[in-house]
Amino acid sequence: MKVVPLGAGQDVGRSCVLVTLGGKTIMFDCGMHMGYNDERRFPDFNYITTEGDFTSRIDAVVITHFHLDHCGALPHFTEQRGYHGPIYMTPPTKAICPILLEDFRKVAIERKGETGFFTSQHIKDCMKKVVPLHLHETVWVDDELELRAYYAGHVLGAAMVYARCGNESVVYTGDYNMTPDRHLGAAWIDKVRPDVLITETTYGTTIRDSKRSRERDFLEKVHRCVLRGGKVLIPCFALGRAQELCILIDSYWERMGLTVPVYFSAGLTEKANRYYKLFINWTNQKVKESFVNRNPFDFKYIKPWSRDYVDLPGPMVVFATPGMLHIGMSLEVFRKWAPDERNMLIMPGYCVAGTVGAKVLSGMK
Repeated sequence: MKVVPLGAGQDVGRSCVLVTLGGKTIMFDCGMHMGYNDERRFPDFNYITTEGDFTSRIDAVVITHFHLDHCGALPHFTEQRGYHGPIYMTPPTKAICPILLEDFRKVAIERKGETGFFTSQHIKDCMKKVVPLHLHETVWVDDELELRAYYAGHVLGAAMVYARCGNESVVYTGDYNMTPDRHLGAAWIDKVRPDVLITETTYGTTIRDSKRSRERDFLEKVHRCVLRGGKVLIPCFALGRAQELCILIDSYWERMGLTVPVYFSAGLTEKANRYYKLFINWTNQKVKESFVNRNPFDFKYIKPWSRDYVDLPGPMVVFATPGMLHIGMSLEVFRKWAPDERNMLIMPGYCVAGTVGAKVLSGMK
């Protein structure tokens, strides 16, 4: 067996791992790096071949979930570099991937003026190659190579993948979460006993407080800031952590009888919530049960954000995308609000090195 990380070997971002087992080669994930705007943004596909014939060298591409550091290079690899083989992902990932890719493409081209980037048509053509991978279903890529997906938690549709060819097998986890949260369950897998386990270790050396104490701390900080007239900016990605924090804030506002406005800046979120409704069977039991009476993603206290609100006086809470403060509305709001010491920035997610978010977290002024 041969394992070659083309990305995310020693850093976070640009996940792309080639595994050759039983003479077959699988590309697990095909992500991009948020910290770079040059050729380092995508994995080094020239390592596979410099002749461009990727289809004969790679038997399958498997995408574990829709985050761009796991799927962001896919249209580039298929439509611009010429891979025409099968791509496997779960139905929610297949539904949400093109939305995030299109949003990212718009930012890169329309706001940053980049050239040579993949187009909307490239994204559509890429998605036509996708074969749905359902949980616990064994899919045969050919007569010898089998794939099976397991629930990974993390975000809607995220999967861990077991692959076997002949006598060799591997499990590739992608990003997973062993702690159930407010809208997703915990990761789960059979006792498959693979020869090799390839796992993410983003927080592998971090000892974290209990989830409950982290949530309490988050809500207390937000409440204290708005009580003293400050504004709270929470950069997050439109899917995943965003839904989790919105459920948390919405229920806290209800409980405390707060009237301070809360906004979410992303046209993406309406689409995102539509998919959460569509793929309700991927959420946890509590969400499924409450869905009978009301959709927990129809938030009572959280309203759509308008750019004009940035200069409004008084306290407010704003969820703005993207989560790493590298471009877009979150960076725009951050620049406006940073000089006022009453205001607060809360970074709920991981920030890749090179992004503004990472620089802020490291203490840069």
